[in-house]
Amino acid sequence: MIIIPCSMKTLAGVRAGYAEGLVGRAADVVLKEGRKLVLVPREMPLSTIHLENMLALSRMGVAIVPPMPAFYNLPQTVDDIIQHIVARVLDQFGLEHTRTRRWQGLRQTANFSQENG
Repeated sequence: MIIIPCSMKTLAGVRAGYAEGLVGRAADVVLKEGRKLVLVPREMPLSTIHLENMLALSRMGVAIVPPMPAFYNLPQTVDDIIQHIVARVLDQFGLEHTRTRRWQGLRQTANFSQENG
């Protein structure tokens, strides 16, 4: 299960087992059944409470995937950045995708940039 975007309210609810709505209840069941849960938190800056909630969830086996742009792939558009974040989330489930180029080192990235620039 993927919760994207995940508010800090939802994240705290998942940590506490407070299944207020459908998303919280589904996450509760996913954890109970030992399935993969990925949270993509949307807020920043993060407070100590946010970090402690994320740490506790991580210790429960939840993957926390912050939506950080990766500039090493030399994105040209906002969509390139979004596709990279989506690709990283899909990677958590081992799903094949062609949403973004894999990191091949500086030389290959520079060549890609020149070809598409």
